[in-house]
Amino acid sequence: MESQAKAREAPSGAASLHGADLRHRDLLQLVSFHVGGEEFCLDILRVQEIIRIQALTRVPNSPDFVEGVINLRGKVIPVIALRKRFGLEALAHDRQTRIVVSEVKGTVLGFIVDSVSEVLRIPADTVEPPPRLGKVGREYVSGVGKLDSRLLILLDVDRMLSDSEDGIAGPNSQA
Repeated sequence: MESQAKAREAPSGAASLHGADLRHRDLLQLVSFHVGGEEFCLDILRVQEIIRIQALTRVPNSPDFVEGVINLRGKVIPVIALRKRFGLEALAHDRQTRIVVSEVKGTVLGFIVDSVSEVLRIPADTVEPPPRLGKVGREYVSGVGKLDSRLLILLDVDRMLSDSEDGIAGPNSQA
């Protein structure tokens, strides 16, 4: 009798643990930020840190969306203006402007955003494939998440740079 009770407990305990694992895997944890009036997100595992905007050193002959480089604890980090990358009008930086530091194709890059909102958890099944209407949708968006009445544009930072632009990511990617 006692062994039957233990046998019943073990599977249900395992099932509830397994269920918790499934629920944990089914939730996406995202960092949300604004660029040009739209709300974008990155997987939190891709974000190394978020820092205030700081003085940038412009690099000659770099693409126009590369604002420059910063020295972050002894490492030189290229910084990309997402407004310019998305073809939006540039705005002066203010107290809300941030740099989201992320690893892209093995190199650390910074992305200038208008403001950082919050860390969100959304069910993975609320994310739909990106619409195929515009260039940004084809190139940089991995999906669109729904949270209440909000639409969250999930960015794929690995596609932020084309193969020909990988050289801006750092010396390791030179041909």
